[in-house]
Amino acid sequence: MRIESSRRLIDTVAWVLIEDGRILCARPDGKDEFYIPGGKREGEETDRQTLIREISEELTVVLIPESIAHVGTYEAELPGAAEISVRMSCYTADYAGTIEPSSEIAEIAWFSYADRAAVPPVDQVLFDDLVARGLLPAQ
Repeated sequence: MRIESSRRLIDTVAWVLIEDGRILCARPDGKDEFYIPGGKREGEETDRQTLIREISEELTVVLIPESIAHVGTYEAELPGAAEISVRMSCYTADYAGTIEPSSEIAEIAWFSYADRAAVPPVDQVLFDDLVARGLLPAQ
């Protein structure tokens, strides 16, 4: 007998920007929690297309396509919804312009590993991996 999973997956793409030992996070307008910048794809967009569009919309900078590199793909349950998981495909990329929150972003902040508890579980998995790989300081 085959049992079908009723688990739902939210598939997202995110930009990992680390400067001076801190990672860029954004708090969307109307939300209390900070996230790694990025979002969900529209239609048949590729990860790269989604990443470029989302970061332009959220942070008003242009990612340089040829510099985009995959960091990893992470998954965790959505808090308070055990039947929903979030998958986040993360990429680094160089950019042109000045990072500024757009109208859909209330604020941006630079988080250290000490701020790990302030981000969602899937972002925490990313933080842990970055520390384990020596890309984000553990302090």
